[in-house]
Amino acid sequence: MPRQTPDKARNMTRRVGAENSAKRTLILDATEKLMVDEGYAAVTTRRVAAEVGLKAPLIHYYFPTTDDLFVAVYRRAAEQVFQRLDAALASEQPLRALWEFVSDTSRTTLAVELMALANHRKIIGHELAIYTERTRRRQAEALEVLLKDSAIDSALCPPIALTVLMVGVARALVMENSVGVSLGHEEARACIERVLGQLEATPGKRTRRSKM
Repeated sequence: MPRQTPDKARNMTRRVGAENSAKRTLILDATEKLMVDEGYAAVTTRRVAAEVGLKAPLIHYYFPTTDDLFVAVYRRAAEQVFQRLDAALASEQPLRALWEFVSDTSRTTLAVELMALANHRKIIGHELAIYTERTRRRQAEALEVLLKDSAIDSALCPPIALTVLMVGVARALVMENSVGVSLGHEEARACIERVLGQLEATPGKRTRRSKM
């Protein structure tokens, strides 16, 4: 049997139940909570069904395979990320809001679990690559505008690199905290917040916002 490409696998992802179904939403909520609280390995049809008080066959009605369920969780989370990202970048302090956004413990924990899951399920890896690059481009485009008048040398630290660094630090803090490591975390957060505060306090930034 020929091996399926990621694109073909993605096209085979099915949704049987109505997308706006209350039961479907409950299933996605329960799956996401399990991933955040106990890790993706805790997600099984029986476990999810027990969490929402449904019979296991009903889970398959909405999500015929576990991959279908994981993909649906990821796509919903990704769309929520885009909405929150746009809101953060449109705020009065976009850099600080962006940092708070990428360091949100609950969302970062889910992202880490999905990243781990992607190592075992290629269809998740394919989805992850698509949405990660889309999000990163959006962040980099916004940072390029926000940092135009700052002291940061864009040649030395391009916005795309700054985006990777901010997300990487946030994820590292979450991963270390999950195993009981906290040394330096408070100092790292304070350092980042001080730098962002200085960048957002530049005269160019204040002038530009006052004209908006």
